[in-house]
Amino acid sequence: MTERRLPRWAELRPLLQVEAPALRQRRARSLGRAQTMLDLRALARRRVPRSVFDYVDGGAEAEVSLARARQAFREVQLWPRVLRDVREVDPSTALLGARCALPLVLAPTGFTRMLHHEGERAVVRAAQRAGVPYTLSTMGTVAVEDLAAAAPEATRWFQLYLWQDRAASRELVQRAAASGYETLVLTVDTAVAGRRLRDVRNGMSVPPALRARTLADMARRPHWWANLLTTAPLEFASLRDSGGTVADLVDRMFDPSLTLADLAWLREQWDGPIVVKGVLRPEDAREAVAAGADGVVVSNHGGRQLDRAATPLHALPRVAAAVGDRASVLLDTGVLDGADIVAAVANGADAVMVGRAYLYGLMAGGEAGVARALAILQDQVTRTMRLLGVTSVDQLTPDHAALTPPHRLLEEP
Repeated sequence: MTERRLPRWAELRPLLQVEAPALRQRRARSLGRAQTMLDLRALARRRVPRSVFDYVDGGAEAEVSLARARQAFREVQLWPRVLRDVREVDPSTALLGARCALPLVLAPTGFTRMLHHEGERAVVRAAQRAGVPYTLSTMGTVAVEDLAAAAPEATRWFQLYLWQDRAASRELVQRAAASGYETLVLTVDTAVAGRRLRDVRNGMSVPPALRARTLADMARRPHWWANLLTTAPLEFASLRDSGGTVADLVDRMFDPSLTLADLAWLREQWDGPIVVKGVLRPEDAREAVAAGADGVVVSNHGGRQLDRAATPLHALPRVAAAVGDRASVLLDTGVLDGADIVAAVANGADAVMVGRAYLYGLMAGGEAGVARALAILQDQVTRTMRLLGVTSVDQLTPDHAALTPPHRLLEEP
């Protein structure tokens, strides 16, 4: 009888080859043919395991918030002016002391090296070339110092989840400041983890567990698995305790007692701009600014926390009016097109944060995929501005992008 044993790593590693040049060329052609974020989404779906794709693509519970956010942008009516000279269009803007090539910030996302083995490094390099800020997450898979070394000229922001261990939070903030991060983003809508049913049903864990379904997926996507198994271990770079599901981790480490007093404490720890992410109500925005915030992000966490939460695009005008010129206003959730960015800016946003849009590109083709996503968005923003008859983002007003009438806001998408 043949004796069986588990293979040693030294025997297994030579079998896990990186992708061949011919395959890279085919993937480059596929990226070049992508014209929209949905094209990149389709490519991403074919190139990563289902559980990985669903981690990015999904939302909380029945995903009503996510569907409504996207529907809100689809229902925007653009009202162009004609007979305008639009030969020269400038989509750049000033945001929190920096000049951005677009009114766009790449949002913080967790577990990014699970999506592509280069992870945050690939994203920040693409952001550096495109001239837009990139936000590293507390739940990122590259350390703050290593990301800074990967793109020293990039505009880097750092996103913070305040932990129950305040000393550890202070240390992390100090490391970000020492590494040249310019803006601190405090996320405030994660008192507990949202119930993301796709992750539950897929058995998503940190790191991915090798189950029967996982092993079957390896046969269909060998290059993704080869890159995962032959690069550094997949783990959260800033967390000491990272076992179990993402929801388990959030509930163990994040602080549900977070209040405005903690924002005031954080203001004492950080010299640069602070942005509070996860605001939907005007009164919360006013209180955050009064406590020291330099900006707010109108957000329902990409539809990944409280399902049926208000749609950020609908909340935006009221929040912008409440804040006035005392702070910057950003928006996220549901943004998949340059016209979405234009519509948000027209209705009071200084800039837009995107997450899924660039993550589709990352899954589809690594750094080249992120670069393709940013190129598509830039082209869409510029073309939309020309067709609206404006030559700078400062000229955009609500008259250019009409939102859904208020009486329809409570309808299902």
